[in-house]
Amino acid sequence: MASTSLLKASPVLDKSEWVKGQSVLFRQPSSASVVLRNRATSLTVRAASSYADELVKTAKTIASPGRGILAMDESNATCGKRLDSIGLENTEANRQAFRTLLVSAPGLGQYISGAILFEETLYQSTTEGKKMVDVLVEQNIVPGIKVDKGLVPLVGSNNESWCQGLDGLASRTAAYYQQGARFAKWRTVVSIPNGPSALAVKEAAWGLARYAAISQDSGLVPIVEPEILLDGEHDIDRTYDVAEKVWAEVFFYLAQNNVMFEGILLKPSMVTPGAESKDRVTPEKVAAYTLKLLRNRVPPAVPGIMFLSGGQSEVEATLNLNAMNQAPNPWHVSFSYARALQNTCLKTWGGRPENVNAAQTTLLARAKANSLAQLGKYTGEGESEEAKEGMFVKGYTY
Repeated sequence: MASTSLLKASPVLDKSEWVKGQSVLFRQPSSASVVLRNRATSLTVRAASSYADELVKTAKTIASPGRGILAMDESNATCGKRLDSIGLENTEANRQAFRTLLVSAPGLGQYISGAILFEETLYQSTTEGKKMVDVLVEQNIVPGIKVDKGLVPLVGSNNESWCQGLDGLASRTAAYYQQGARFAKWRTVVSIPNGPSALAVKEAAWGLARYAAISQDSGLVPIVEPEILLDGEHDIDRTYDVAEKVWAEVFFYLAQNNVMFEGILLKPSMVTPGAESKDRVTPEKVAAYTLKLLRNRVPPAVPGIMFLSGGQSEVEATLNLNAMNQAPNPWHVSFSYARALQNTCLKTWGGRPENVNAAQTTLLARAKANSLAQLGKYTGEGESEEAKEGMFVKGYTY
């Protein structure tokens, strides 16, 4: 089984190492392997991919101090729901306009280290005709790509789901690397009200592990996202118990698949009560439960923990992150937010060209707030009431 300490510490990846001008620079990858021996056999197992050094550098670049991930990988259908909320039709032109607004916000790279894109966006240009990937790279933001194909019903379970997309993944990830992506994301979910069943947990963990191994083999750092859905009336202890089992299963199968821990990022849910629970908890309690779970389940070799917001309000997600960074952690504890970065920005824009600057200012303010939270310096002062509104949607899909 692959050791989590195969590689020495590597410096942060400079953007010039993986991009040169308008074209992607493809370097000759290095190799890494580990020899497992016992009395009967001698077996060589590849520890990760031939991109091992590059994977470590990319992961460390994304997990850099004061920065986190902008998740803008909503499917076209989900993006349509967002546009509909401000009275816009779901067209490619409107999706392009909003995504251009996001990636071109001046100085975004000061607070954002990576951006997760939907496939359309990876191959898309801005409204000014420049490749989205190139705009991100110029901001020192690593482009990433959502690679799963969404959730479908899991036959034999308690109305649970599983994530599809492994078929053809190797060829897709290779193509995404050629297009300039350097990390990937695969989201699977576990529902507490529906069990979770042992079948659903195992399926989620195995799918994440296979995806992670395939992504590393193509040069992409895999974001491993086992989301514990907020749906339910359960208390925070129930969330902890379920997450503890899920994370244990995930890391077991990651090891079984020889995934190199130094070259992944974990994108988990914070440990909170169910969204419909009557129990309200402080950011300090969320931090205490979540950090305890991290210490008990996540190897320190993992460079970064990039939390999802999962329907929390913009302010709530930031306060909880800040509480987790009041003391040093073995990992970079940061954010990978979608709605918790975009919600107020989208409403400010409203689809009007004259509002672009104001919307970008709003985006930068949220990104800066979470940057401060990653450093443990966020105060919450001056936040709008809109930013405090919860965004939980029961049975949310994207």
